[in-house]
Amino acid sequence: MTEFPFLSVLTVAPLLGALVVAFLPRTRPELAKRVAFGWSLAVLVLAIVMWVAFKAGGERFQFRESYSWIPSWGVNFTFAADGIALVMLMLIAVLVPLVILASWHDADKLKRSVPVYFALLLVLEATMIGVFAAADVFLFYVFFEVMLVPMYFLIGSYGGHQRQYAAVKFFLYSLVGGLFMLAAVIGLWVVGGRTFDWQSLTQIDMSTGTERWLFLGFFIAFAIKAPFFPFHTWLPDSGAAAPAGSAALLVGVMDKVGTFGILRYCLPLFPEASKWFAPYAMALALIGIIYAALLAVGQNDLKRLVSYTSIAHFGFIGVGIFAFTSQAGTGAVLYMLNHGLATGLLFLVVGMLVSRRGSALVSDFGGAGKLVPVLAGVLFFAGLASLALPGTAPFISEFLVLLGTFAVNKTVAVIATLGVILAAAYVLWMVQRTTQGTLNPALPAIEGMRRDLTVREKVVVAPLIALILLLGFYPKPVTDVINPAVQATMEDVGKSDPAPTAVTTEAAK
Repeated sequence: MTEFPFLSVLTVAPLLGALVVAFLPRTRPELAKRVAFGWSLAVLVLAIVMWVAFKAGGERFQFRESYSWIPSWGVNFTFAADGIALVMLMLIAVLVPLVILASWHDADKLKRSVPVYFALLLVLEATMIGVFAAADVFLFYVFFEVMLVPMYFLIGSYGGHQRQYAAVKFFLYSLVGGLFMLAAVIGLWVVGGRTFDWQSLTQIDMSTGTERWLFLGFFIAFAIKAPFFPFHTWLPDSGAAAPAGSAALLVGVMDKVGTFGILRYCLPLFPEASKWFAPYAMALALIGIIYAALLAVGQNDLKRLVSYTSIAHFGFIGVGIFAFTSQAGTGAVLYMLNHGLATGLLFLVVGMLVSRRGSALVSDFGGAGKLVPVLAGVLFFAGLASLALPGTAPFISEFLVLLGTFAVNKTVAVIATLGVILAAAYVLWMVQRTTQGTLNPALPAIEGMRRDLTVREKVVVAPLIALILLLGFYPKPVTDVINPAVQATMEDVGKSDPAPTAVTTEAAK
């Protein structure tokens, strides 16, 4: 079964689906929705089969494929997946069908082409799969850039207020990051013996100065994509303007390309530079945790608030990566998955609230839980998962990040813990102001606020709730896949876990 070209088929299948959906007649929108949803389910089934076929104790990179593309440049269509890439591919395969269901009426309300909207979602799925599956640096760069195009049109054509401004800002920020990466990719090709193969590039020797400059080119691109402070300002605008489903993919998956890129490219290709830049990267991550959390507390726009919470969460992922311990690294990768589930759910639920009220402003709600109790309950659950309540999946990952970081840098771990306290403040404030308290007299007059979760919406939120609870109590199936890849990455950097202290050893006895 492992000889089957899983990764290339997973990448191409959504593109074929997008072509089919795009050419369906605009007069039959329901057909376009059903075809897009069915196609995304087929991708999910294939991804599940690939997960089952993956051998957690086997080779680091599996499902390897390589096809010649530009021989004169040494460029190939090379795909391979380790445990880190595999969990991100599963996250994409799970989220896209749910986003399609959640977005069932988005294009209808805007009176724009329904087939094009769902075709764009499938194109986005294909490019996201490609960027995580690529094992050739040039191929990764191509997917990294092409991925911007469908999201640009989803925001600019189907978004809400200030959608064009947000789309252009998103595109320009990402394009600038891509230019830094392009320069670094060319430099890497020159010093690496004119090859883009990831495996070959990890074996090359380069001078200290060259390594640091090349690391910086990749890191800036990934820091913008993640986004880390101070490259974060595009995300609140994009998250607020994008349709809720597209925003769930933007924050739940696309942003993970930044942290994934650091793990896959910055650390193994530039190990000495990674260690040299680690204190500065850690400082940026800490600033992001506190700064974004404080801004989230003061937001009156629900979608901007969720966007700022994501910036804070990415700070935790950054801390976990640059702590250079296997516990923190596993926590960071697990956080990438769990954040995608929890924030994806939160964005989708916020989108359901906004579509009913016709406004994203917190001040326009108040006591909505009396009218839509089930929706309010799901919002409360999503908020608790976002603040990493014990029993939910994000708690495990956040705990591992803090525990692994505390072993090497107690100060960083303590400062990062302040973000946990602030998370409780902005989540509980959001829930209290929107669904609790005195009923806003205007709400009963709004037709949408008299309609609780529909069957379709329950189908959207139920799998995410189930996964968040399951991974909150039993994360072993995922950590077994992640751990070998994280440990191999730490070996690439030349880092090992700190030896137990005398106190810890005695306590263990």
